[in-house]
Amino acid sequence: MTTIKRAKGFWLSISLSLIFFAIIQVLIGGGSLNPFYQNTLMFIGINIILAASLHLIIGITGQFSIGHAGFLAVGAYASAVMTMKLNMPFTLALIVGGLTAALAGLIIGIPSLRLKGDYLAIATLGFGEIVRIVLLNIDYVGGASGMQVSHLTTWPWVFASVLVTVIVIRNFTSSTHGRACISIREDETAADSMGINTTYYKVVAFAIGAFFAGIAGALYAHNFYIIQPSNFGFLKSFDILILVVLGGLGSLSGAVLAAVLLTVVTTFLQDYPETRMIIYSLVLIVMMIYRPQGLMGTKEITSMFKRKGGSSHENKNTAA
Repeated sequence: MTTIKRAKGFWLSISLSLIFFAIIQVLIGGGSLNPFYQNTLMFIGINIILAASLHLIIGITGQFSIGHAGFLAVGAYASAVMTMKLNMPFTLALIVGGLTAALAGLIIGIPSLRLKGDYLAIATLGFGEIVRIVLLNIDYVGGASGMQVSHLTTWPWVFASVLVTVIVIRNFTSSTHGRACISIREDETAADSMGINTTYYKVVAFAIGAFFAGIAGALYAHNFYIIQPSNFGFLKSFDILILVVLGGLGSLSGAVLAAVLLTVVTTFLQDYPETRMIIYSLVLIVMMIYRPQGLMGTKEITSMFKRKGGSSHENKNTAA
């Protein structure tokens, strides 16, 4: 019965998502959404992918990474080279951007994920800065001046990427591999003593997170007419980190919700940069004081719709 309920919930979520996509597509086609609101939707989708991908690394596996902007940059530039230099289709550029970022995740992940805590954070931060400095000095991609990119990102591409990202990360988290990653987050020493290959699972989570960050990078690059290394500094990594922490470490729903809320606030206050940063900072301070576990904590939004009677009955059965 539990499996049937989960299947029904899954297909209901997919159906509602497709209905939402159709409504937005009709509004865009009819001209009801102007370019400003369309661009806001693109930003929300890209930030959801970034938040969900980092959620897998930090929230599920418990690895404190602050170099996510490096994977974003790798995906952005790899896809831009595919479309602008090699004249490849956007579909291929999107895939190559994700795979290149995943490869970068493996390269940095294999040697550095033996580190823990602050040491891992410093290593990933160093990786992000190395990527930025390297791009800054490569004339082939424009160096400090940046690289011109065609506007190829559309609402269907963003929606499809968000849907695939959420489904893959949700299913991975619910699988045996996901439970192994959660055990590493809870107690790595205990997980290792139980025979779980902790380094392997940390690298896998890191590579998957990097892959989707690369996809977000490809969408990000082709949503503008130019990309520059300065767009991918360490402050960008902290912006992505805030989405995960604010949403709640361990909650995919929280990461998605935080990405939506902060993107909307940031977009509508962009004409008031000083005020925006004050409000932004105050919200974070109040949140950390009164709800340090984040908006959703470790819960998913689906748990809010479960019947209390059913849950208590299940608890009694479990206790028995």
